[in-house]
Amino acid sequence: MSSSTGPASGLPVRMPRPRQPGRHRRPEPVAAPEGAPALVLAVPGVPSPSTRGLAEEVVSIARSELPGLDARIGYLDGEDGDAAEFPALRTVLARTAAERLARYEQALAAGVEAKEPEGPVAVVVPLLAGPEAALIHRVRQAVADSGAAAELTDVLGPHPLLAEALHVRLSEAGLARADRARLFTVATAADGIVLATVGGEEAVQAAGITGMLLAARLAVPVMAAALDVEGSVAATADQLRGAGSAQLALAPYLIGPEADAGLLDMAAKEAGCAVAEPLGAYPAIGKLALAKYAAALGITPQPTGAPVR
Repeated sequence: MSSSTGPASGLPVRMPRPRQPGRHRRPEPVAAPEGAPALVLAVPGVPSPSTRGLAEEVVSIARSELPGLDARIGYLDGEDGDAAEFPALRTVLARTAAERLARYEQALAAGVEAKEPEGPVAVVVPLLAGPEAALIHRVRQAVADSGAAAELTDVLGPHPLLAEALHVRLSEAGLARADRARLFTVATAADGIVLATVGGEEAVQAAGITGMLLAARLAVPVMAAALDVEGSVAATADQLRGAGSAQLALAPYLIGPEADAGLLDMAAKEAGCAVAEPLGAYPAIGKLALAKYAAALGITPQPTGAPVR
């Protein structure tokens, strides 16, 4: 029986418990450290409005995962000059270094105690799913030509999140089930996947790691091939058919700008199979770019979505 002042004597009283941190609590977002280097996305391929839109979406995802991140875009085949529509990577790096030095000099002139700039001015992340030796060499050369102290990371793959992205692109094209746990089937689902990359044998071997993860997701065989090696895709398709696959699909292990779209169409025609879209600005691309940046700086951002490990 209760009184006007609370539960009657002898009855339990439920008191609010203080909130304790735990593994099910969402961690507080981590912001970019003050004065942290810029993340500069190195974009291969011919600059275009579509390429710029893709790159901007990737850096937007990275910024959303790490508030305060200074993220910039530089093109391997870009233009020099401050007013360039598609600024060259070397120009972006040189400008970033000049801006940091100017901030330091302005602070000194204003009588503000400031620490002399040290460490890299930028961390350069190549917008590449796999190793493409010629493109990586060009990125290194652009960094050297800029004269800026910049650190270059590895490419984004292989990684389980790229296998997820490939699965999504295949399902969007009607070439794979969106979820293997569902009972319905897709009439056009492929029973063999050619994972198409660029960069020769080294890239094929690296793509094969993500290919194994994709095969586990789809429960169908996946084999990698090089778009830039004549006959590689067709030979891989023949090998899959020889192993019993009847309905093949071509999955581009590409973000997009690093290979001409005509290469994909030609390869799909030679192999006699349907083709999915490139990875593009799938959210995992932005998260992996940030993960490379964070690893270079030794910080651990708390992602707003699926964790990147």
